Amino acid sequence: MTLYLPRTTTGQITEALMSERLSVGGGAMNMVLTLVIVTDEADHYDAVRAATEAGREHPSRVVALIRRDPDAEPAIDAEIRRPGTSGPGEAVLLRLYGPLGEHPDSVLTPLLVPDAPVVVWWPGHGPLDPSSDPVGRLAQRRITDALRAPDPLRDLVDRVDHYRPGDTDLTWTRLTPWRSLLASAMDQPCGWVTSAEVTAEADYPSAELLASWLSKRLEVPVGRAVSDGPGLTGVRLTTDQGDIVISRGDGRVATLSRFGQPDQAVALARRGAATALAEELRRLDADETYASAARHLRPMLAGSGA
Repeated sequence: MTLYLPRTTTGQITEALMSERLSVGGGAMNMVLTLVIVTDEADHYDAVRAATEAGREHPSRVVALIRRDPDAEPAIDAEIRRPGTSGPGEAVLLRLYGPLGEHPDSVLTPLLVPDAPVVVWWPGHGPLDPSSDPVGRLAQRRITDALRAPDPLRDLVDRVDHYRPGDTDLTWTRLTPWRSLLASAMDQPCGWVTSAEVTAEADYPSAELLASWLSKRLEVPVGRAVSDGPGLTGVRLTTDQGDIVISRGDGRVATLSRFGQPDQAVALARRGAATALAEELRRLDADETYASAARHLRPMLAGSGA
């Protein structure tokens, strides 16, 4: 069931949520966190769908703040979806008109679940400094996605300069399967790594983050090569005993090649927003590994002349 409240107020929304909670016997009291999505009309459908899928693993109250006509009179249109309508948690979609779009925190604050952590996700172009954003200040975790920016690498590097504990970016989360496979490959005797190279399509910031992580962990020079994609297509580790190569041309299955051993096929599918978001919701503390790779990114790029 979905309840529509056109031209409403936060007080009326709160009252409707309490009524819905009583009618279903619990509602938000069983939520483990509040997931806030800051988006616009064009992106809200896919973002809410991804949050709903992630919510099957992490029951959440989802609050979508959807910016509308900035020149209109201040108004709120609300849409409340009961638990079970599109996922285990309740979803509140708020369309903010006029100046309210510039002050979404004033609308959001009364709707936060008491004592529940707050995670904010910007599925589109996010703020340069998420921790200083009006909504970001209310959250323990702040998730952006540089891939959606007009200049993805510049967007990521500039945001890293404002990093605060709790910040993360889905360009990093998409790398988890690659980092796991690389770590697994190097758990076996492989010799001394002397250099590395990451290959991916142009304007794909996950590649630079992976190169930064490798450079920081291995303390070796890491090159960046461009391919036709999709996404990341390969990593080469050069060692004193031979090369370790992971290549993925179809975005689904990779080939792991190691000197003196037969090639091995490995499932390595590209990750959608829902999968990446679900992973980020598993942790509410700071991601120190991301912080280390992110802080190393600008000096690494400067050293390479990029």
